[in-house]
Amino acid sequence: MQIEGAVALVTGGNRGLGEQFVKALLDRGAAKVYAAARNPDTVTTPGAVPLALDITDPDSVRAAAEKAQDVTLLINNAGISTGAGVIDGDLADYRREMDTHVFGTLAMSRAFAPALARNGGGALLNVLSVLSWYVIPSGAAYSAAKAAEWSVTNSLRVQLAEQQTLVTALHVGYMDTDMAASLDTPKADPAKVAHAALDGIEARQYEVLADDISQQVKAGLAADPSALYPQLLG
Repeated sequence: MQIEGAVALVTGGNRGLGEQFVKALLDRGAAKVYAAARNPDTVTTPGAVPLALDITDPDSVRAAAEKAQDVTLLINNAGISTGAGVIDGDLADYRREMDTHVFGTLAMSRAFAPALARNGGGALLNVLSVLSWYVIPSGAAYSAAKAAEWSVTNSLRVQLAEQQTLVTALHVGYMDTDMAASLDTPKADPAKVAHAALDGIEARQYEVLADDISQQVKAGLAADPSALYPQLLG
């Protein structure tokens, strides 16, 4: 599909990568861009249409779908990172991650699939992560949720192909956003990541690997686990 003339909705569109998606969509000629956030007053991008939305609240998702029936591109970007580890992490944090990344993404996709079908098929982009494929035990909750979201994305891709809806997964490592602000590690420019993802949608790509680390980890999945986790070698 073409971004020019599209009607897009971006969850978490008030900051970070979501805000960069909103700006990139407007720069590339989208006809309308809904910038969704729990507090729509935090949406500050000129030209965006603020939309109140909490993806973990079924009533909020339903209300957003009723209001934005003209959507042709849904970007499931909203996310959290609790930092919950695999052994000592609070299980309540695991549930929060799953509620957001898995059930929130699924709820949004289900709610908007009929509109996408009515409007010609369109496209759906799920913002995943290199951590869909690679784990850091100290942040296992995030990796577990992203891995599950990857599986849901694959199911959506197959199911929604019947209505001509493209489902694209975006995988990326750390980005220069608030979520990774405390980490001393190389970070991708979220503006460039947003444009790369939109390029992928226009090229009808099923996956966009937006940085070197995502490409390297994806390539390593066919190898023995010790290739990705050398600490297993002892």
